[in-house]
Amino acid sequence: MSKLWKRSFAIFWFFFKLSPVTFGGGYALIPEIEKEVVDNKKWLKREDITDVFALAQSVPGAIAVNTAIFIGYRFGGVRGSIAAMIGILLPTFTIVLILGFLYMFFRGNSVVEAAFMSSRASIVALIVYAGIKIGKTSILDYSTFIVFVIALLILLFINIHPLFVILGGMVIGIILMLIKDKLDNSGKMISAKGECKKDTAI
Repeated sequence: MSKLWKRSFAIFWFFFKLSPVTFGGGYALIPEIEKEVVDNKKWLKREDITDVFALAQSVPGAIAVNTAIFIGYRFGGVRGSIAAMIGILLPTFTIVLILGFLYMFFRGNSVVEAAFMSSRASIVALIVYAGIKIGKTSILDYSTFIVFVIALLILLFINIHPLFVILGGMVIGIILMLIKDKLDNSGKMISAKGECKKDTAI
């Protein structure tokens, strides 16, 4: 087996094992992906995985699948992205089919309803935990914190599609970067002028 095929199989097997044991949807999957990919397997750096999560949320589709595809591509190219996609989809596709069939028989059962109610509360905790983990690597200064607060308030109180919030964040990020570069350049020019005056005086 060639090195490329071994790498592709490693990517497939990683997501194949991870997918069926991580409950709560894509956002609940994020902490486990970060732990395995960054800390254990060291496929990506922590800064890189943060960029992957940002990209995965910025494009259409399920965040777990998008994340798997991006990681697979970064580590194994096109072949790795295909392997990651199959690995993360195959177990859940099979499980959903089986559960969908069984749910027809157990629907309305008080024990099943109680189990679903408790699991939903646990899933909320997983999503909050994922948000905290991402926030530690995404909210780095006052500007990113302000963007976070504005985006949160818009999502809570204004009926707007999340896509526009993401695009708005991108635009604000570009504007802030241009402003910082301009201020840095201005500071360097002032510093250079000051040094020139000192040299002239000497």
